[in-house]
Amino acid sequence: MPTVARKFLLAGKSGLNITHSEPFSRFAGRFGAASGRLGPALAAFTPTDVRDWAAGLDVETFVGTSGRVFPTAMKASPLLRSWLRRLEQQGAKIHTRHRWVGFDGNAVVFETQEGRKTVSCRAVLLALGGASWPRLGSDASWVDTLRERGVPVVPFRPANCGFDVAWSEGFTERFAGEPLKGTTATSDAGTLPGEFVVSRHGIEGSLVYAHASALRDRIEAEGAASLVLDLAPGREAARIARDLARQGTKASFANRLRKGAGLAGVKAGLLRELVPDAGRHAPDELARLIKALPVPLLRPRPIAEAISSAGGIDWKGIDGTFMLTAMPGVFAAGEMLDWEAPTGGYLLTACLATGRAAARGISHWLESTS
Repeated sequence: MPTVARKFLLAGKSGLNITHSEPFSRFAGRFGAASGRLGPALAAFTPTDVRDWAAGLDVETFVGTSGRVFPTAMKASPLLRSWLRRLEQQGAKIHTRHRWVGFDGNAVVFETQEGRKTVSCRAVLLALGGASWPRLGSDASWVDTLRERGVPVVPFRPANCGFDVAWSEGFTERFAGEPLKGTTATSDAGTLPGEFVVSRHGIEGSLVYAHASALRDRIEAEGAASLVLDLAPGREAARIARDLARQGTKASFANRLRKGAGLAGVKAGLLRELVPDAGRHAPDELARLIKALPVPLLRPRPIAEAISSAGGIDWKGIDGTFMLTAMPGVFAAGEMLDWEAPTGGYLLTACLATGRAAARGISHWLESTS
C-alpha cells in the first residue's frame, strides 16, 4: 500500500483498544484452542508490557469502564507516528508499494512500481495478516504460495462478524441501523450483556461479535443457529407476565408491550418480526418469549466485512520459535497464524506478542547459523 499500518489506523478510528486490564490468567485464555500455543508469547509480552511499550513511545494509556485499555488521545495516529519515528532512528527501512509475490529459491520476490525486485536474506519474518478487510492490504493471497512450499494452512473463516437474518422488507425499512440496548444474549459462548445493531442484512455489533465464533461454528456443524435474546434483562418473567395480564383487553398490543414489559421501538418491532402472532399469546407465554427470543441466523457476513479472521498457518507447521518447519529461516507472526480472539484488545496484543516472539526466534536463528 502507499502508506503503512492502514488496519492499525482503522482499528483506532473509534478509539484504539490496544489491550485489556483483566487478570492475565483470564486474558491468556481468551484465544480458544490456540491459547496453549500463544501462551508463552503472551507471557513474554503481557498487557502490562503493551502499556509500557506505548509509554516508551510517549503515549499515555488509561483503563476504560469495561477494562479495555486505550491511549489517552483515543487515536491511533499519535502512537503510529512515534512508533515509525523510532523505527527510522533504529535503521529500519519501510518500502511502500511493494507486493510480496513469493520466493526465488531462498530469496524473496517483490513486485514494485519499478519492476520486480529480488532480495536475498538469511531470515524472513512474514506478517502478512489474515483475510479480513482485504481493501486495507492483507488479502490472504499468500496462502497458495506457502501451501506450495509445504506449509499447512487452515482455511480462513470470518471472526468478530455480523450475521445474515431473513428480515422482512417492512422491518428493515423501519429499523435498519437501530441499536438494541440493554439486552443480554445467549449462545454456546454463554450469556453476555451488551448491545448490537439491526442491519439491512441481519445483526452486527459488539454483543454479536462476542458470540460470533460460537454461532459460526454451530452454523458450520448444523446448518443453522440462533442467538437467544433477553429483551428485558432487568425483569423476571413472572413479573412481566403479571404486568402484561393487568393491561386492558382493549389496549393495543403496542401499549400492552410498552406498559407491561417496557418494550417499545426496535425491541417491540423485533418481537413482532420474529413472532408474527405475538399479540395473541397468553401473558405467561409472551413473557417467556420476551426473556428468551431466538433470532434465527442464516450465515456469517462475508469475511471481507469481518473485524478479524479465524484460520491461517496451522500450528503444526510452526516450531516454538515461530519458524515455519517446512522453510528454515522463514518466520511468521500475527493474524496469518491460526488463532482468533474476541474484540477488547486481545487481537492487537497477540499480534504484538507473536511479532516479538518471532523476532527473538530470528535472533536465535541468526546466532545459531552464523
